[in-house]
Amino acid sequence: MRRELHAHCYRMLGSTHDADDALQDALLRAWRGLGRFEGRSSLRSWLYTVATRTCLDVVAARGRRALPVDLGPSSERVVPGDPPVADIAWLGPYPDAGLTDAPAGPDTRYEQREAVELAFVAALQHLPGNQRAALLLFEVLGFSAAEIATTMDTTITSVNSALARARKVVADKVFPRTQQLTLRKIGDARVREIVADYSSALERGDADALVALLTEDVTWSMPPMAHWYRGLEAVTDFAVRVPLTSCGSWRHLPVSANGQAAVGGYRWDAASAAHLAWAINVFTLRGERIADITSFIGPEHFVSFGLPASLP
Repeated sequence: MRRELHAHCYRMLGSTHDADDALQDALLRAWRGLGRFEGRSSLRSWLYTVATRTCLDVVAARGRRALPVDLGPSSERVVPGDPPVADIAWLGPYPDAGLTDAPAGPDTRYEQREAVELAFVAALQHLPGNQRAALLLFEVLGFSAAEIATTMDTTITSVNSALARARKVVADKVFPRTQQLTLRKIGDARVREIVADYSSALERGDADALVALLTEDVTWSMPPMAHWYRGLEAVTDFAVRVPLTSCGSWRHLPVSANGQAAVGGYRWDAASAAHLAWAINVFTLRGERIADITSFIGPEHFVSFGLPASLP
């Protein structure tokens, strides 16, 4: 149950760190309020009510998280020395070990892994807190409109209105074909090959091998860097001039993030004489090619994935 509650907090907040804090706060609130739990609803419903209200407080105080694509148009050529942007609350990756491909309940629309995919979580960030909560509670967790109205202290009419608005926004921003469908069609063995080929191309500095893995309209973004790249020409220019030539040597460890193929990338650091944790790279696949790379830069992301801080 704790794992499912944590995933719910991540969907609401777009950050593993925020989800950690919100879940801890929610469980403390639940414990302190246990005497007021009268059994008129299930324990599951009550815990999700407490967790949702806790997350809504965070959303109201902090606002939404973003990806570079939310901030402006792509760059046609590499931007040298692109500095990190510290005053943006960035979306973060999610370690999905423990989640399943099954829906959370018989009446839900989304599988557990589908509901943490990057495109879906990023789309949720464009919704006000009440719409975000209503959509997740109804279509991911299977609560009724009446139960959601109780959770959010509102009316069924307001819940249905929030659901209608939320569905429209999400439908406009999320591809109908989820990564779960794509990954199942490709098969685990082929997915592992694609990830290994990406890792090998960077480690060898092989631009041709990397480009062969990408779609014509591929995108590459690197939060907390604001600039991002779209299209094979722009992405190739970035790849050749930055990770393939300017960053020294690389090492990689495969992981699963947001229900998608991913690797932890380690960059050589001469002062440490080791490859240090650099970025969690999450791939969106279309067919057997990479259509999007989101590189979440920062060693802090590696902790939640259980990855080491360095490699030889």
